[in-house]
Amino acid sequence: MNPGFQYPMFGPEIQCPHCRQTIPALTLTDTYLCPRHGAFEANPQNGELIHLQSGRHWRRWNNEWYRQHTHPDGIRFEIHEALDKLYTQGYRATKVIIAHRYQELMSGYLERSTPWRSGQPEVTAARLYGLPVEFSPDTSEDPCWEVINFDLEKEPGVPVRYPYFRLFE
Repeated sequence: MNPGFQYPMFGPEIQCPHCRQTIPALTLTDTYLCPRHGAFEANPQNGELIHLQSGRHWRRWNNEWYRQHTHPDGIRFEIHEALDKLYTQGYRATKVIIAHRYQELMSGYLERSTPWRSGQPEVTAARLYGLPVEFSPDTSEDPCWEVINFDLEKEPGVPVRYPYFRLFE
């Protein structure tokens, strides 16, 4: 018997999506066990890792786990954490690009602003934490957007006004 068949689809060990420590697979099951966070089950049909205690789903892209959100607060919180991390690294975000699959989920939670009337058709700009928001291209153009949730465009420097403290407005 091939020893590779004794382990779940991601191999004999993975990094826990929560704490990033290496956790072992349980042989002859589809389960990984983290001593801190409990059991994670690998689903070979869709390539997801499911935290059994909370029901949260994770997918992997380039050996990095990305939580698959079902509620707008989850993705907003994740973006907020990434903005804080950028700030501590000496960068400021200039734009948020959110995966197209979240467009309907997020539409009611984005700030809307319209420019002054200037004889041109009015364009409503979506914003989150004061930053312009765009949605990713279709996944057929770039398959990473099937897994990753968002990307931040950034530049060196500290934000003029640090708008990211308004987590849940």
